[in-house]
Amino acid sequence: MSPRTTGGLGLVRSSNVGKPTWTLVGTGALAHARTDHIHTTELDATAVDKQLLRSGVEDVMEAVDRYSAKWAATPGGADWLHVQHVPVRRFVAEIVRKLLALNSWAPFPSAPGPLILAPYEGLVGLRSSSSREYLAYTVTWSGVAYVLGAAAPHNPTRSAQLRNRARTSTANTEPRPLPSDLGRQDVLALSWTSRHAATLTPVLAELARGGQRSLLLDLATDAAERCSSGPAMGFELRAAPSDLFAVSGTAEGLHRSDDEHVVQVAGHGIQLARLVRLLSVLLETSGGCTQPSWRTVVRAASWLDDILSTTRPHTVLLSNDTSPLGVLAAHAAERHGANSVHVQHGAWTPESVAWPALHSRDIIVMGERDLALGQGWVRHPEAEVHVLGQPRFDVLTSLSRQTQRRYLENLLAPGGRRRAPTRIAVWACQPFNPDHLKSHADLLLDGLAEAAGDWGLVIAPHPAQGADAFTALVKRDAGPPIAVVDPRVGARGCLAGADVLASAYSTCGIEAALLGIPVLEIGPPGERTLGLTGHGLASRCEAAGEVAEALSGLRAGPAPIPRAALDAVCRWRGDSATRIARLITDRATSGPRADDSTHHHPGAAASPKDEGASVR
Repeated sequence: MSPRTTGGLGLVRSSNVGKPTWTLVGTGALAHARTDHIHTTELDATAVDKQLLRSGVEDVMEAVDRYSAKWAATPGGADWLHVQHVPVRRFVAEIVRKLLALNSWAPFPSAPGPLILAPYEGLVGLRSSSSREYLAYTVTWSGVAYVLGAAAPHNPTRSAQLRNRARTSTANTEPRPLPSDLGRQDVLALSWTSRHAATLTPVLAELARGGQRSLLLDLATDAAERCSSGPAMGFELRAAPSDLFAVSGTAEGLHRSDDEHVVQVAGHGIQLARLVRLLSVLLETSGGCTQPSWRTVVRAASWLDDILSTTRPHTVLLSNDTSPLGVLAAHAAERHGANSVHVQHGAWTPESVAWPALHSRDIIVMGERDLALGQGWVRHPEAEVHVLGQPRFDVLTSLSRQTQRRYLENLLAPGGRRRAPTRIAVWACQPFNPDHLKSHADLLLDGLAEAAGDWGLVIAPHPAQGADAFTALVKRDAGPPIAVVDPRVGARGCLAGADVLASAYSTCGIEAALLGIPVLEIGPPGERTLGLTGHGLASRCEAAGEVAEALSGLRAGPAPIPRAALDAVCRWRGDSATRIARLITDRATSGPRADDSTHHHPGAAASPKDEGASVR
């Protein structure tokens, strides 16, 4: 994997009164160094022990929780770390990863000593990402030295890249008044990505057919992620106030003076006051709905409270209750006495989430293999996990493969100006950083070039990904013909027409497997995948030769897949939305609010006996 650069610096051993010290210097100075030295990009590219990384992150998060969780809270009483746990945990992982990499470089543990930072370098920066909106925060090596105790009289907390981001308005400190026509609702749903919307809207449509009134709050700040349906499917659709997420500014309470509180990680002492000071940068920079600033969270908490007080739903329906907005919504539902229901929108693996925590009361998972993960991640004391499939996949039963095939052929041979390849692979991407994305592209394209047959490649960007990430690929002069899917179509809008689908861990791999389309799980050894290979639903390809071999082997035709193997990954009958809607209404009629006549529906159908496993 290519190095994850954070600046042109090197680490050089020096001494202070006979004791070893390690100084960050410009890379130009490395050529003249006469002592142990290393470029920081080499340290950033160092593989670290995953178990040590997980345990180190856990130790730091527990220490930060004990030390500072009560320093700031929403009006409803949700502390800052509970709500912002995911972005904080990712940032902490960057620090621990760097410390472990430092320890794995032999000269340092043989002569450990303090780090001296590079003057004027920002302490918090951004890593490259192909995502349109997500901010991949990282700690610079000077930031690492800072949390370990180095003096930093001239270092700004933010890198130049962060400081140069457009400043957002902080003038409006109160959310706009609620519309006067909201009225009572049975179900309040929240969405802020296109995957959430596609997962929840079939359920809301089923609820509407059963006489339930629903309101979907579209909180997306990226136009491509917004929900386009609503009244046509029988439920109300409202957008968040346009300025709700445009608030940044100081996170009051998180800037404290240095003190004696330290957490030990891998032999290093991290000063907690300094760490929280760096974490405040994440909370003070508005990152839209995926990473709302702390001021946005405070405003959103008040706004949600007002909506729940007005609509008085029996259920709050979510497709993510782990990232900031989801945690906030689950917390608000609990305070208002509403049941919280979470519908899994993407595949889970033990490493697939930054924070393995689910806060809702009822958790809907796709397949049998998700039961154990869901049960281990739940936080609600009365949580139940239900295997009911994926409502987003219900439409797969009626797809036209011929129509999607024509779409793929027209992409690769627009206007009939050339002949379309006889075999087509669809690559369902993730919003990796550019180097990571290129490594996957090289693996796949080299494999396609080696494979028997006439192959073309159609790239389907992730919904959060900018299409310009693939400009250089499309302009290649040699190799298989390449085209990029319209973002409005996406992988799931064309995969039924493919001869094979390739991805690292896109949920589209599950859709392809359900349709009997061969799947390649690509990436170097150690890369996280959906784990479909272990169920006999995919081929694991770690090198171009393995891609070529898997593609060449497709000429014999796909082998039949047992229903049990598919059910392990996703219970697919085409009726997931119906079953989830029944669970919601059954819970409403049997829960603590069943005596409320507005929400009592005696005619609701009982859940079928084969609705899937439930685990409390």
